[in-house]
Amino acid sequence: MKQHLGTGLAAAALIAALASCGGSPGTTTTTTAAPTTPAATSPAATSAAPTATTAAAVDVKTATSTAGEIVVDAKGMSLYYFTKDVKDSGTSACTGGCLTAWPPLLTTAATPVADGVTGKLGTITTPEGAKQVTLNGMPLYYYQKDTKTGDVTGQGVGGVWYLSDPAGEMIK
Repeated sequence: MKQHLGTGLAAAALIAALASCGGSPGTTTTTTAAPTTPAATSPAATSAAPTATTAAAVDVKTATSTAGEIVVDAKGMSLYYFTKDVKDSGTSACTGGCLTAWPPLLTTAATPVADGVTGKLGTITTPEGAKQVTLNGMPLYYYQKDTKTGDVTGQGVGGVWYLSDPAGEMIK
């Protein structure tokens, strides 16, 4: 009985987190992010969902997908823009539960490294002090439901999450 109640509560929490990230274009999320410790490696190209990660040597590169040529991390996992982020603001609009569904691409490099990406790379500092990779002034994120290379299931979610082309333009 307790296990069923716990599962129901976990499902409700996940639904609430996803709802906070993909709402109507005029809504904002005001939840404060809980401190997290980034993992030491990029997500594996397996069935494990991506988490906030620190990329190695090459932070981003290009790959061919069903949406065309896109920007991916060093392991080939798709990366997304959040339209509620403000270009060159130095902050992310994805906070709290949003970061569970949309973990940031993190780096330890002073300057992010790209292979085939022509847009301008940079970083912003997360509330936890980590460096989140930006492309053309916009933070980059993973989508937790992309579980293997080639997945682009976050494309268009909530009308606010989009892939990037190599020049750093949103693919809509």
